Order: sequence, then C-alpha cells, then structure tokens
Amino acid sequence: MAVKIRLKRIGAKKSPVYRIVVADSRVQRDGKAIEELGYYDPTKEPAVFKVHEDRALLWLERGAQPTPTAKAILARAGVIEKWAAKKAK
Repeated sequence: MAVKIRLKRIGAKKSPVYRIVVADSRVQRDGKAIEELGYYDPTKEPAVFKVHEDRALLWLERGAQPTPTAKAILARAGVIEKWAAKKAK
C-alpha cells in the first residue's frame, strides 16, 4: 500500500480550504483518509497553515511520500528539515 501525504479539499465553491492528510494513493482526492495532519487556508493573506509536527514526522519515517504541494507546506512548517536531520543521524 503506497501512502501519500496530500491535500484534501474541504472549502466551499471558489473559497478553497484544505486538510493535510495521510491517505492511500489509490483513494480519490476527497476520499477516506488514514489520518489528518493539519490544515491549509490559501485564501487568507498571508496563507494560514497548521501542521502537527510529531505526527507528520512519524508518517515520513514510516515511508509516506508527500506530494509537491504538501512537501512545500511541510517545509514551511520546518518538518522536512527535522526529518532530514533525523534521517542523517
């Protein structure tokens, strides 16, 4: 089972809000997720996001692959740096 960290859209029409979730890669975008890791609201200025770092690190260590957008959000939150440092040890 290939697991991905990706965005799940929950916002209304023309006002997107996303959840950062861990899901099986075969499940549709807004389908069932394994776990919710945070949220991302691009409509605010500046964009608002919150990530549960400990859970995100756990899933990255287990081999979950982030999508490019999710990886950018995790990098802004500092999770990717912590994961790389932990992986280097």
